[in-house]
Amino acid sequence: MRADAFLAAADALPLASLDALLGSRGLVVVAPHPDDESLGCGGLIAAARASGRPVHLVVVSDGCGSHTQSRLYPPEKLRALREAETQRAGAVLGLGSGDVTFLRLPDAHVPSDGPEADAAAAAVARAAAAIGAGAVFVTWRHDPHCDHKAAAAIVARARPQMPGVRVYEYPVWGWTLPPETEVGPSPTGLRLDVSAYRETKALAVAAHESQTTDLIADDPQGFRLEPAMIDRLCGPYERFVAIPA
Repeated sequence: MRADAFLAAADALPLASLDALLGSRGLVVVAPHPDDESLGCGGLIAAARASGRPVHLVVVSDGCGSHTQSRLYPPEKLRALREAETQRAGAVLGLGSGDVTFLRLPDAHVPSDGPEADAAAAAVARAAAAIGAGAVFVTWRHDPHCDHKAAAAIVARARPQMPGVRVYEYPVWGWTLPPETEVGPSPTGLRLDVSAYRETKALAVAAHESQTTDLIADDPQGFRLEPAMIDRLCGPYERFVAIPA
């Protein structure tokens, strides 16, 4: 199926409740970079926490690839900044500091296999077991970013260690794929109405100031989220593609 048709079908997935997505349990969100959790699952996290469900966030990469030319923010300082932003975003969504794990794998070089990927998969499985998760959410395997693909591969490696746990993938950069890109069969899965949490989600996204403002002003090639991209992902629904066991 072409990407444009797939994403249109994802926009029309059946609406669901948290119970339909998770059963009566909590969830783990796997984010390739600090900010993907807010962009792709901010409404889901806020809704789950508002209902009293446990949520754990696993951030895979160190986020140091966003501003590689900055002298004001060399890698260690940038990593610390982005982790602090993630903690602030998580607090907006209802997470505590102990609800976030940073794996600190190299941004733009997250492995899909090998010992580091196995260790990351084990960390995801431990997080799911610790909170009794009913589902794990990770970026879509066809998102046009190598770390997003790798994160999906890591969760696939973790799945044998998580019997009975559902897996869903959420598009972030998928909307930028060339429309003719082949991405496999039509999606199954569910949409969640997050309209009650849109303001909360927008605040969480805005907490990632290094990615949404000119906070880091000394790298003209530094990454910055476009307002249109934020608007696209901060609508009334979030889409979750079910990945069969």
